[in-house]
Amino acid sequence: MAGIHLFVPMLHRRDAVGEHTRIVHALLLAAGVPSNIYAEHADPETSDETRPYLEYEKDAAPGDLLVYQVATRSDMVAWLERRPERVVLNYHSITPAAFFRPWNNGIARMQELALVELAGLAPRSVLGIGVSEFDAAELRDLGCLVTQVVPVANVPASPVQPDPAVSEGLGRRKLGTGPWWLSVGRLAPNKAHQDTIAALFLARSTDWPDAHLTIVGGPIERNYAGALRRYAADLGLAGAVEFVTRLTPGQLASRYETADVLVMLSEHEGFGVPLVEAMSHGLPIVAFDSGAIAETLGGAGVLLTEKGPRGVADAVGALLADDGKRAALVAAGRTRISDLDLGHAGSHLVKVLREVADGEPTTPARPVASGPLRPGRPSSH
Repeated sequence: MAGIHLFVPMLHRRDAVGEHTRIVHALLLAAGVPSNIYAEHADPETSDETRPYLEYEKDAAPGDLLVYQVATRSDMVAWLERRPERVVLNYHSITPAAFFRPWNNGIARMQELALVELAGLAPRSVLGIGVSEFDAAELRDLGCLVTQVVPVANVPASPVQPDPAVSEGLGRRKLGTGPWWLSVGRLAPNKAHQDTIAALFLARSTDWPDAHLTIVGGPIERNYAGALRRYAADLGLAGAVEFVTRLTPGQLASRYETADVLVMLSEHEGFGVPLVEAMSHGLPIVAFDSGAIAETLGGAGVLLTEKGPRGVADAVGALLADDGKRAALVAAGRTRISDLDLGHAGSHLVKVLREVADGEPTTPARPVASGPLRPGRPSSH
């Protein structure tokens, strides 16, 4: 029986791509579809869930559909290009190398190679699935003739319950202080946490002298992560900016529940999971209009076209001082969560994959199906 098999460079737990892959795999099996997860590298935490990708050569069955999770470079790409099976790309965005080049040439080179690899595989794929229209457009520009937008399957449809003890401790800490800003995202250069720190400095220097900022995220690039801490200290903000990582879902939920505003000034986002998390917890948002942020936010937040520190500080201050606007944005956020329908993202993705797998074999010259699938368009760049 033909299967739908998932390919990922390495399967990580507590990682967006890894959790998405695990959820989709479980849904495929629950639907009675033969499915394995094949990886280039084994993670000790998930080694019992994956098989070496070269083993697929002896597992292959006629009619199989191979689904590649795209987020970084991998030797699997050249191998997939040579396979006779139909290939679907599930694209989770590749951060442009330019963001890493000033900090880490090795990572920058990896990002460049990832895009080169994707440009080779995209025209040969029968379908490209982007987690946003922003990502789907990138796939079309790289030569993928048919695209579909399906959000990631690992975002909880309902808000995670906060950790009561953590929430109580954070609440006590806030007593007697000004507003508490929250920024959630990996410590990677494209997240531009330095811009949020600069805006906090301006806020504390003028209208909000007791404002604080929590940055939640692991250090993806250590030079950049170290520079952020030094920058905060040099601005005299060592006691006003805290860096937090390795939180449980409940601990992170407590951060959302006790903060006053999410400030997201990232310069490249393929979807923006923190936006969804903040909206689900009723936390108002101030965000910079980049990548898929406006698409995901859907008007349920303050969207900035510029992010100079004075402008950001003023935008945050104006939002926090206007109870009516805050309430309206919180209500809009809850409506937006419902419209995104993230609780069905995994099952929708499985439905799309099964439709492709059950259809007639296609060539890259024509769409694999009609209806929801979106034909390619010329590059607008």
